Amino acid sequence: MTVQKGEYVAIVGASGSGKSTLLNILGCLDAPSEGSYRLDGIEVSTFTESELSLLRNRKIGFVFQSFNLIPRTTALSNVELPLVYAGMARKHRRERARAALDLVGIGHRADHTPTQLSGGEQQRVAIARALVTAPTLVLADEPTGNLDSRNSADVLAVFDRLNTAGRTIVMITHEADVAAHAHRTVRVHDGRIVAGVLA
Repeated sequence: MTVQKGEYVAIVGASGSGKSTLLNILGCLDAPSEGSYRLDGIEVSTFTESELSLLRNRKIGFVFQSFNLIPRTTALSNVELPLVYAGMARKHRRERARAALDLVGIGHRADHTPTQLSGGEQQRVAIARALVTAPTLVLADEPTGNLDSRNSADVLAVFDRLNTAGRTIVMITHEADVAAHAHRTVRVHDGRIVAGVLA
């Protein structure tokens, strides 16, 4: 399977079909049992765990269904976190984090904690955190799964804008209307890709 730069791909399939495993391989969290995986042209199978960690920090942005925000810290501090791990100076971190929050339309809520934000706002903070390192690839695991229809529409509009601006997005979903936002749908069944392969 090939995902081209700037593509927007939805991965669909029943529970237990292998969607999350595939996403974990794409995110360098799991290694494939056979074959190879190249990220941005780089074969990752020979990388050490510390090299994979650095690769994830620089090239991959993760967005999760459960947001995974730190509860007692502000939206701005949550978005800064990957830049702290990258060793960026505080002043530059703040600038980048504010720009990422502005990009997803939530800059005015930068000083609020997750408990002061709606579900849709929390997910936009999570998207900003995924984008703050300017990754090659954004991976989203059921990003609208915990949201009502209005907040889901807001979050999908953010993904649409990001893709229009050239971001590569791979998203897991079980909802047909969410998958319809992508340019291509890859269907997984019993651990195999059965439709949507781009060779």
